[in-house]
Amino acid sequence: MWPCGGRRQRRLGAVALLLVVLWLLLRRFNWSELTPLGLWGRSLGLQTENSQFLLEGMPFRIFGGSMHYFRVPREYWEDRMLKMRACGLNTLTTYVPWNLHEKERGKFDFSKNLDLRAFLSLAAKNGLWVILRPGPYICSEWDLGGLPSWLLQDPEMQLRTTYKGFTEAVDAYFDRLMHVVVPLQYKKGGPIIAVQVENEYGSYAKDPNYMTYVKMALLNRGIVELLMTSDNKNGLSFGLVEGALATVNFQKLEPGLLKYLDTVQKDQPKMVMEYWTGWFDNWGGPHYVFDADEMVNTVASILKTGASINLYMFHGGTNFGFMNGALEADEYKSDVTSYDYDAVLTEAGDYTSKFFKLRQLFSMVIGQPLPLPPMIESKASYGAILLHQYISLWDVLPALLQPIKSELPVNMENLHLNDSIGQPYGYVLYETVIFGGGHLHTRDHVRDRAQVFVNTVYVGELDYNTVELSIPEGQQGFRQLRLLVENRGRVNYGLALNEQRKGLIGDIFLNKTPLRNFKIYSLEMKPAFMKSLQHVSGWSTVPDYFVGPAFFRGRLWIEQQPQDTFLKLQGWEKGVVFVNGQNLGRYWKIGPQETLYLPGPWLRRGGNEVVIFEERTAGRIIQSVDIPYLGRTQYVD
Repeated sequence: MWPCGGRRQRRLGAVALLLVVLWLLLRRFNWSELTPLGLWGRSLGLQTENSQFLLEGMPFRIFGGSMHYFRVPREYWEDRMLKMRACGLNTLTTYVPWNLHEKERGKFDFSKNLDLRAFLSLAAKNGLWVILRPGPYICSEWDLGGLPSWLLQDPEMQLRTTYKGFTEAVDAYFDRLMHVVVPLQYKKGGPIIAVQVENEYGSYAKDPNYMTYVKMALLNRGIVELLMTSDNKNGLSFGLVEGALATVNFQKLEPGLLKYLDTVQKDQPKMVMEYWTGWFDNWGGPHYVFDADEMVNTVASILKTGASINLYMFHGGTNFGFMNGALEADEYKSDVTSYDYDAVLTEAGDYTSKFFKLRQLFSMVIGQPLPLPPMIESKASYGAILLHQYISLWDVLPALLQPIKSELPVNMENLHLNDSIGQPYGYVLYETVIFGGGHLHTRDHVRDRAQVFVNTVYVGELDYNTVELSIPEGQQGFRQLRLLVENRGRVNYGLALNEQRKGLIGDIFLNKTPLRNFKIYSLEMKPAFMKSLQHVSGWSTVPDYFVGPAFFRGRLWIEQQPQDTFLKLQGWEKGVVFVNGQNLGRYWKIGPQETLYLPGPWLRRGGNEVVIFEERTAGRIIQSVDIPYLGRTQYVD
């Protein structure tokens, strides 16, 4: 009896000793290489303990990269994720744009390129954890920082505060969004290991109760993973919220910057939520680049401190359509269509020197071989595309558009359109009758840029810098004064978010008398409008010289499997390009961007319709080329 019991005790003791040894070994093993599909029996999630992260109680470092599903064609999501893994990253971060998911109040869209569930599930499939940044404000050089423009219908609206009109809208949005997000959290078997509370609120900080409101809005809807905040150094102490880990954003590693985190939170792991790998561009400026060696050396210095890091951006993508943001510091500057960002991957997803330098660095840090980088998709040069037909905007108006009649000018957001949510993007034409000419003054009520016509004759432009024009007298009688106003993109960062209404935001004066009795035409250029444009009568052969505003169309013929290409618009002045109904974005001869990215999945074998809305001077052809040109470069200081 006793000998048998002794053997059993010795056997149990050996098993216990083995378990202890295994536990000690596992404590030494860094789980940073563990992927979502390779972990079972989850209970603890991502935690903080002194100076390190723990995942399921084991040491873990976040090697992250930012990629936004709404800036990348869905067909390319997986390719970009595989390139993340091949670079040595284990975590994907993404914003969630409210203004795309709820374009109209109460109508939500999580389909096609906005299928967030599919995107996050694909990240898990490809071995990436996820840090989700759901806003509601996201900044991101995106129109109004991702907030829907219909919020600005309320004249008293106070964005990013606990103002009732704002929180009620956020609550309704989060109710729907969290229905998608909550099941994809780590503790429920999904890839989401952390969720960010708002975004860079320390740089706004208008309401001391707001961050607590957002935190509780997440928790009350089932968010159970680690919470984080994200700010630059100056905003860190103002963007904190109890129960969330503070992280920092920067590009240049100033002495003591990471240690500064200790002044706002003691004994916590260091995390750089946004290490800026490049920078974004504005119309009229240079194409910014950030030296690859300097970038990699800074990343190495961050990693040597034991900190975790997220590369913003790993892959930037494109501000397709009218979705670019803007800056307003000393002056208003709108962002270009490309969000190449001089990131680790190019706008079209190709490798850069930054990729290979970072891959070498992360391979050394991880200490094991990385997956092979996927093959590069070749680009196509389809040559010249002839735009052989045109139709003037003035001929389109009576055929396709019904005007809104108003005694006073009405800003875009308050036009009675789209189930009363207003017009979010594009152009608006304001038309009124005048007698004679004189001095036209905007009182700075044009947002953002207006072309002025008498009947169909171009007179000049009005914007932030030019607020007055001389209207010629002409012949006696009544004439039409027309202002074609472009919303160039709402400011996405800073303290001016509440002032981002577009179109004519107040009275326009002729000879000190406010103009009245407008016909207002909405030119949002939505897919239904562009489809109707195909069938309208009045298209004519393009003459040798023609001045817009007008629509031009031609056809790109492709014999083989379509590939990515870039459209070069030399000889054109300013406008928007549509291919097969897809809005590629804006072009403008002032640069820096000179080519528009056209993804291969948006093309088809055979004929592809190209439509250009040109505001002024039109060319006859555009070129399909296989190399992008984003403009003259300037290194980031």
